[in-house]
Amino acid sequence: MKRFFALLLLPSLAVLCPAQSSSSSQPPITGISHISVYTGNSSAAEHYYVHDIGLKKGPDPENSNGVRYYVNPDQFVEVLPLPANAGNSRLDHLAYTTTDAEALRAYLGAKGTTVPEKVEKASDGSRWFVVKDPEGNKVEFTQPAAHKIAMTGANPVGKHIIHVGMLVRSRAVEDPFYRGLLGFKPYWFGGMQPDKVDWVSQQVPNGHDWLEYMLTSGPSGGGIRDVSQKQLGVLNHLSIGVVNMEKAVTTLDSEGRLSNEHVGPQLGKDGKWQYNLFDPDETRLELMEYAPVEKPCCSSFTAPNPTPVE
Repeated sequence: MKRFFALLLLPSLAVLCPAQSSSSSQPPITGISHISVYTGNSSAAEHYYVHDIGLKKGPDPENSNGVRYYVNPDQFVEVLPLPANAGNSRLDHLAYTTTDAEALRAYLGAKGTTVPEKVEKASDGSRWFVVKDPEGNKVEFTQPAAHKIAMTGANPVGKHIIHVGMLVRSRAVEDPFYRGLLGFKPYWFGGMQPDKVDWVSQQVPNGHDWLEYMLTSGPSGGGIRDVSQKQLGVLNHLSIGVVNMEKAVTTLDSEGRLSNEHVGPQLGKDGKWQYNLFDPDETRLELMEYAPVEKPCCSSFTAPNPTPVE
């Protein structure tokens, strides 16, 4: 068995300036905070994320036009209105959690990364800033609020975002930022064919959540403009961990929570059970078991798996 898709498919911010202060050591980056996506139909998105996936709806302290759907008190999907210039992409940014946003901003500025003059402060007390990676993708670093949202009434199919993925045109271009500067750790790589690498996973420096490069240059080598909305939704995705895939899918089915497109279950090339769901704007949500049930192809795991969350 294998992934249901074959990768035949295979980036504005305010003016930024270098930081004025410096730091010699990098503050911890502990995990995934959120994925931010666009929707052209807010009511359909709400039904999917609240009813189908069982997440907790809340206001967006960073953006009054957005909505948050919480997987747990620390991780969420941010859904924003579709801008006129979005094109085929429904991804706004990926975000990672840090213990000290200001110190991390200063550290990155001292290392030559273009950073904003200061961190932003949200209405809930959280702090964040945004940079761009070498391919122009927006990357947010968030210091969470001290007071967490209550998950009362939520019924999430899984309780932890274990990875996020995005279109990457060149591993060689992105690695100096994610692995060299930020210190992401190798985890696993693989491909649809034994002699080709399509996916490269690297865990955050101080945790076991990971970023997955979805490698493709597009049909004509031009990148994102060559890839359809559907294909980009496959590539730019999030994954929620489940302890038992059979139980998770049975629950979704029996409770009438499979109202949108869904595919699986199947075993991935990494040896883990997975199941794919799609929101109304085609962003993929990959349910995935925390550990493999068979030997992965291509490479072995080189870091521990995330700890299962019941």
